[in-house]
Amino acid sequence: MIRAHLTIDPHFTVGPINRRLFGSFVEHLGRCVYDGIYEPGHPTADENGFRQDVVDLVKELGVSAIRYPGGNFVSGYRWEDGIGPREQRPRRLDLAWHSTETNQIGLDEFATWLEAVGSELMYAVNLGTRGVLEALDVLEYANIDSGTYWSDRRIAHGRREPHDIRIWCLGNEMDGPWQLGHSTAEEYAQRAATTAAAMRQVDPDLELVVCGSSGAQMPTFGEWERIVLEKTYENVDFISCHAYYEPEGDDYGSFLASGVDMDRFIDAVVATADSVKATLRSDKTMNISFDEWNVWYQSRYQEVERITDIRSWPVAPRLLEDSYSVLDAVVFGGLLISLIRHADRVTAASLAQLVNVIAPIMTEPGGPAWRQTTFHPFSLTSKLARGTALELKLDSPTYETARYGEVAVVDAVATHDEGGTTIFAVNRSLTDEVTLEIDVRALGRVEAVAATSLFDDDIHAANTLAEPDRVVPRSNDSARVADGTVTVTLPPVSWSLVTLA
Repeated sequence: MIRAHLTIDPHFTVGPINRRLFGSFVEHLGRCVYDGIYEPGHPTADENGFRQDVVDLVKELGVSAIRYPGGNFVSGYRWEDGIGPREQRPRRLDLAWHSTETNQIGLDEFATWLEAVGSELMYAVNLGTRGVLEALDVLEYANIDSGTYWSDRRIAHGRREPHDIRIWCLGNEMDGPWQLGHSTAEEYAQRAATTAAAMRQVDPDLELVVCGSSGAQMPTFGEWERIVLEKTYENVDFISCHAYYEPEGDDYGSFLASGVDMDRFIDAVVATADSVKATLRSDKTMNISFDEWNVWYQSRYQEVERITDIRSWPVAPRLLEDSYSVLDAVVFGGLLISLIRHADRVTAASLAQLVNVIAPIMTEPGGPAWRQTTFHPFSLTSKLARGTALELKLDSPTYETARYGEVAVVDAVATHDEGGTTIFAVNRSLTDEVTLEIDVRALGRVEAVAATSLFDDDIHAANTLAEPDRVVPRSNDSARVADGTVTVTLPPVSWSLVTLA
């Protein structure tokens, strides 16, 4: 039997858990919006055309802030297309995903949907093909009470109260050659700095996210962050990180250790931000918005299909509809552990995406909605990760990976508040159970312990339209507490949580 040891002491903290850590992302991409959250002809659709079965699942998932409307989509988006009478809205070519955008859902409708699910709006402005003026216009439309051109238009469209959006993204992945309006670091830094300063003239209390690298593998990574932050540091609150993971062939050992890469990515961005802080002699600490993260099998979808006749570009095609396995869910749970471990600096994050497109929730037009395997680690972590992230002492056996070198078999994080303590753990071993011993003496008397695990004999098992509940979390009855030590058995390739009271 393999053993790992964990020591918990509530006096050693990382930082408070910000609820925005459990955000998500809705882009006008594939069936995320149309046939996802919005399907007027569906049996469960409300008076606004939104699927109530999806609303219920989003509530269960526990997402906080939702980033909208992109993503790559935003760099070609004209926000004015999505306001006013629906019958007068133009159809546009979406160059990002080679689709036709009907604009039946825009800012006002999406804000209405967010009220139904109880989430905050995180709005991205187009700094690819547009700029300062358009950012100011949408800010005026969204946040000014009345008495100006754009605020009065919002009222005329039936929305009397302003949306009061507090957190704004200044473009998307502007370092990526695939992005409309792709820029050098210097060009983007100037555009973002000018836009941020202008938006703060309207409201100095806005929270602004500047684009970091679209991935740690980008050749400009590090230098991009330095140049952008040196120009924007005092006018923004976050720098973004994006990361997606998939296995290379059957190298599941490296795939299960994806959290190691996320940890290194975050640490590198923090180091760069703190270096800029020192150079500028600033008293301000820059936080991270990890506003795109997930497991995504990009190797299955290298690029958008090139349709020569643009009249044939489809509306809401099935794009990026990955089916997630137990293996994917365990990696996914490990990424959540990495985010929580950096709660002092990662204070916002967005799971990309929410419905149908590399998503925890799937739908069938006219039919049911169901939970993917990744739904469960997110919903349970969002519910139970409360209070403060703790700094842990973890002793675990290691194994060798092709991508990341020697890594721990067990990874874990814990959160604590006056209601109790929760430990989240993954066992990366493909073959062996691990007995995890948790020293809880510093917590005082632990009167109750319970554990839940997500695992399966078939690590490729998935939830599908035909079998929507093939993979669900199970009670782990191995959890025991005695003499100040909690023990729990972690199955191979598993994600688990242990609650202490």
